[in-house]
Amino acid sequence: MTFIEPGLFVRNGFAEGPLADAALSRAARARQLLDELQEQAPAMTDSHLRDGVHRALRRFTQEQPPTCQVDSLTALIHRGVRIEWPVPDRLPCA
Repeated sequence: MTFIEPGLFVRNGFAEGPLADAALSRAARARQLLDELQEQAPAMTDSHLRDGVHRALRRFTQEQPPTCQVDSLTALIHRGVRIEWPVPDRLPCA
């Protein structure tokens, strides 16, 4: 086991601890938000869809997502392209 910082360590190539659990939880919530958006997209205005994509990405990254990424995902969802957001059981570490 390799200690990274309080709440985060690496064991057998995977991050573990409360910080890793929080990252996985954020990823799962972002996936859920994107899935809901994709279901509701036909009934949403472009600005509401873009705002929802922005919120989902911000939830995942905890930072301001790049505008180009928000616009790209919004355009794909608007055209009916299904966005898959896989969430692993554990966080692999390089």
